[in-house]
Amino acid sequence: MKYSKLIAPIIITIILVLILMGYCTLFLFIPEIPRFVRMILLVIFGGLTCVSFYNLYERIKEIESGEEDDLSKY
Repeated sequence: MKYSKLIAPIIITIILVLILMGYCTLFLFIPEIPRFVRMILLVIFGGLTCVSFYNLYERIKEIESGEEDDLSKY
């Protein structure tokens, strides 16, 4: 029962990470972008990827603790 509630956050995180990785590879192979700007963009997208995985980790902890509804905190 609990594992069925984990499917949506995992799928959404995978899709988001694939999109972010697509943008990273896109910016990596465009020769008109200066190297410095490319590195800044890669750091930004890498940070967003890490934040996405952290958000997934926090959501899994919430579901495992039985707190499935975020609105109950407010």
